[in-house]
Amino acid sequence: MDDDLEQMSRERLIAEVKTLRLGIREHRDSTGHDLCWHHPALWSLLPEKSDPLPLVPDWPQFMRGCIRYRQSLDEQAPDAPRTDRPFAE
Repeated sequence: MDDDLEQMSRERLIAEVKTLRLGIREHRDSTGHDLCWHHPALWSLLPEKSDPLPLVPDWPQFMRGCIRYRQSLDEQAPDAPRTDRPFAE
């Protein structure tokens, strides 16, 4: 799957790593409601071009997942700053 890496020059590999790091940082640094969005730009960094349609849960299951995700933030990042800023469309 990653055979293309074997053919890349050192300079091309460094450029590839920088591109991947930028994509990871953009995703890592997303915050607030941006954490909830579909992220095809991150997947587009892979060499295999695929645009899979996500399996979208029904609303009750989706909301339970959102609540569980938010609870995991309390467990994993209890000292992270909180905000009551409303979602801006």
